[in-house]
Amino acid sequence: MAIEFPPDVRKHLIGSIKQFFADSLDQDIGELKAALLLDFVIKEMGPAIYNGAVLDAQARVQEFVAELDGICFEAESGYWKK
Repeated sequence: MAIEFPPDVRKHLIGSIKQFFADSLDQDIGELKAALLLDFVIKEMGPAIYNGAVLDAQARVQEFVAELDGICFEAESGYWKK
């Protein structure tokens, strides 16, 4: 599965890369270089980041499901336990 962003998000990310280079490395890079770097990062690192986020979400859902008994059921009085 390819990781893709809407055009406005992609534009923002490219701008962030350009700003990072200007602020941290004192270099001005153009749109093309920033876009190529973004594509590289998405291709090489994106799946690992995405999979980590999915694992975190799955763990939280499993925790929530394990807590359902305590959340959904009220303690019953002795009358109903006969």
